[in-house]
Amino acid sequence: MPMKNKAVRVIDPILTTHAQGYRQQEMVGSALFPRVPVAVSGGQVLEFGKEAFRLYNARRAPGANTKRIEFGYLGKPFALVQDALEGKLPIEHIRDASQVPNIQLGQRSVNTVMRSLLLALEVEQAEIARSANNYDADHKVDLSAAKWSDAGGDPAKDVRAGREAIRETIGVYPNTLLISAKAFAGAAENPKVLERFKYTSSDSVTAEMLARLMDVDRVVVGKAVGADAQGNFSDVWGADAVLAYVAPEASSIEEPSYGYTYTLDGHPLVEQSYYDNSAKSWIYPVTMERRPVLTGITAGFLFQNAG
Repeated sequence: MPMKNKAVRVIDPILTTHAQGYRQQEMVGSALFPRVPVAVSGGQVLEFGKEAFRLYNARRAPGANTKRIEFGYLGKPFALVQDALEGKLPIEHIRDASQVPNIQLGQRSVNTVMRSLLLALEVEQAEIARSANNYDADHKVDLSAAKWSDAGGDPAKDVRAGREAIRETIGVYPNTLLISAKAFAGAAENPKVLERFKYTSSDSVTAEMLARLMDVDRVVVGKAVGADAQGNFSDVWGADAVLAYVAPEASSIEEPSYGYTYTLDGHPLVEQSYYDNSAKSWIYPVTMERRPVLTGITAGFLFQNAG
């Protein structure tokens, strides 16, 4: 009987731990789609409606039945996709070619691979979050006629309107604003925003200052840039911004939230490195099975063409 993949795969536990903790400052998609583990590579997305955010009366009278609640329901199917790349460390980069690479060199090879894998994931997360078709008419606005970079634009007012739209739908205020680099540049130089800060700070407007002004827990700026097959670069998050309620410190898919990145247990993982004679290099295979999904779309608000 043929051996299963898990039976033949030898994992490097140190480099796997390193890969799972790897972060890139430019990659902020996890602010909307935090990584949560799943045990299988396919199933149905656990989605959340208003009932997941509702305040329940838990008071029980003597002898009465205990109330029961259900958070979420099985929605659209999902299937994890597997990304796999190998990092190559030429022996010329090792002081003594007869030596096995030390852990620092291995981590550097894994870092190079993880950056590519996370950029691909960032692009997927942005495509989902920026798709107007994923939002109803009450949870999106096109700011082409009143960009945040224009004198007539009003970033704080727009975000306040988005906050109320989310609160009226799910009963809680959003806590996260993911803003593209272009939209952030426009908001930071907007006359109405600068007016609010002219008596309190002479510094340039920061993400933290915008968070206080817009009354959200955090503002993260999407700075990632990707290139197409022809080598043309573009901003992953375009000129848009997304306001959302995201479960703080979520550790499982049962927590109501705007979205998640379903990730197979133990991923990303790094297999045992091996030596490739033809390339005269040490090879570090890295695999990550994941899928970003929307789980509570009414917990989000899309600002198109804000920057």
